[in-house]
Amino acid sequence: MEQPTPYGSWPSPIDAALAASHDGRPEFVGAVGDEVWWTEPRPAEDGRRALVRRRSDGREESILPAPWDTRSRVIEYGGRPWDGAVRADGSPLVVFAHFPDQRLYAYEPDGDGPPRPLTPAPAPDGTRTGTLRWADPRLRPGPVGDSGEVWCVLEEFTGEAPTDVRRVVAAVPLDGSAADDRTAVRELSDDRHRFVTGPRVSPDGRHAAWIVWDHPRMPWDGTELLLADVTEAGAFERVRTVAGGPAESVAQVDWAADGSLLYVCDPGDWWRLFRLRLDASAPLGVSAPARLSPAVDEEFGGPLWKIGLQWFHPMDDGTIAVVHGKGSTALGILDPETGQLADAAGPWTEWAATLTVRGSRVIGVGASPRSAYEIVELDTATGRAHVIGSAHDDPVDPVYYPEPQIRAFTGPDDREIHAHIYPPHSPDHSAPGDELPPYVVWAHGGPTSHAPLVLDLEIAYFTSRGIGVAEVNYGGSTGYGREYRERLREQWGVVDVEDCAAVARALADEGTADPARLAIRGGSAGGWTSAASLTGTDLYACGTVIYPILDLSTWADDGTHDFESRYLESLVGPVADVPARYRERSPINHVDRITAPFLLLQGLDDAICPPVQCERFLERLAGRGIPHAYLTFEGEGHGFRRRDTMVRALEAELSLYAQTFGIDRPDVPRLELRK
Repeated sequence: MEQPTPYGSWPSPIDAALAASHDGRPEFVGAVGDEVWWTEPRPAEDGRRALVRRRSDGREESILPAPWDTRSRVIEYGGRPWDGAVRADGSPLVVFAHFPDQRLYAYEPDGDGPPRPLTPAPAPDGTRTGTLRWADPRLRPGPVGDSGEVWCVLEEFTGEAPTDVRRVVAAVPLDGSAADDRTAVRELSDDRHRFVTGPRVSPDGRHAAWIVWDHPRMPWDGTELLLADVTEAGAFERVRTVAGGPAESVAQVDWAADGSLLYVCDPGDWWRLFRLRLDASAPLGVSAPARLSPAVDEEFGGPLWKIGLQWFHPMDDGTIAVVHGKGSTALGILDPETGQLADAAGPWTEWAATLTVRGSRVIGVGASPRSAYEIVELDTATGRAHVIGSAHDDPVDPVYYPEPQIRAFTGPDDREIHAHIYPPHSPDHSAPGDELPPYVVWAHGGPTSHAPLVLDLEIAYFTSRGIGVAEVNYGGSTGYGREYRERLREQWGVVDVEDCAAVARALADEGTADPARLAIRGGSAGGWTSAASLTGTDLYACGTVIYPILDLSTWADDGTHDFESRYLESLVGPVADVPARYRERSPINHVDRITAPFLLLQGLDDAICPPVQCERFLERLAGRGIPHAYLTFEGEGHGFRRRDTMVRALEAELSLYAQTFGIDRPDVPRLELRK
């Protein structure tokens, strides 16, 4: 029976430790013989990512024990960190990037030896110059023993600045000869392009295709699809651009079984699937592109935040497994000859950009508002889909999970704003009388990304205590076409702030939220939006700002990484042309406008949003009497991964809201707010 209890003070079985232990999701699935492998987070094991195998009999096991950490740091956000194959004797072989030293290793899981390094070790003194990183490896085994190579992305630092870097497609010998000799690595491409993906080799081995782009474009702005002939010696020649351009984003490329080249691109408003056929008589050696996906307002691709993401996978029978949708996504099978698209049945409403195929079976990573991300297999022969790995297991009775609402709101200039609204929900408690609940607006990171409609125990942590959450896919978010994501072009700090505020005001105006108890929170780009909201509006009673950008003018000079070092040229404008805009929009220049308490959370090893941004911001704020807290975490980078960190951060956030909203929460440590 429900007990009348004030919003925000409800007891809940979903504590911070429970939410932290279920943070993250499986990534980068692959088929190795009859087995399915993937990486998954281990918050309790110092935040490492474990490489996991599902054996043919259904058993799941870690391939490598702690402290092995299968994760790449290429472009800092990383990419596919492993590849596996079955050798002639039936034993599996895997190559992987190890996060602490970023070396490539080869390992035989069913053998007796430890992983053996394939690439040179980093400098012992920690200097950046000469550091090598690797991503998106593809095994090309030789006929015997350790012969063969790994074709992958090589990122090499040429100086001490994070932007002193070159990237090429490279071939690493499997015999270990490059472990102590950098010259044993063959460079397959030149370094005229700033960014590259790993190559995809045609079924006959005679062609390779990969994606490139250059500053100041981000990969969702414009990329090029390169095609090369592969010589018998394994070299690339006759490299040419066959698709994409400055205003077209090629997000993925792969080869069909018939030797045609498949790719995702957005020459119009939506990422769609296309095919090129090799044609020796054509000037570029390929036919004119043919669109394969149906002409619907849906995305068949997405933003390339990590190298090696996959929204489609060719199948041997000529059909194509695809992840597609508008807002949310589905897993489907596309018949390119008829254009028919059949989606997998099941509860999953969001599919990650990772797919693999075993015969007639497709394996992906799906989630729903009632289940976290899990490994799902679709049998295309029967149309049945079922969970085969990393299965969601309800840690508490699901009656405590929130019930999301998919909504659209109207913002300035009558623009549509997409959001997911999670009202407070508990089977045990309800609010007395006509009390309205507090709400926290969540601004996602990116900003060229989106908030998926999936079970998130961090959201449930708040809603099960009587605090509502509004996840806003503000203008600039992905999943709604290029026009929607281009709304943020040169408008970062304006459109995102306005859209979050419009949703918050609408919830208050319609009687859903208490207008006096609204908060905003976000991490990374969402941290920027939260800080800009606190300096640009008096709508929110408090805010949580997590590893943010706070000073546009100095962000690049403060040592951010190369990948996003010129992102602001599209989000704000070229700094040489609009320096005043950089100053005006930066929260650090408007600390005098802050009137609400706030919590600032920062990893001290963050290479993307360095701690100096927060430190300088707090220096400007000193003496102004604004209650605030600044928590830092050793060993954490951009995105918290360790269980203890996530518990401390989540409990601190709840304490901030409790103190600000007048809620009694003796079950969490009281956050000390300084003035």
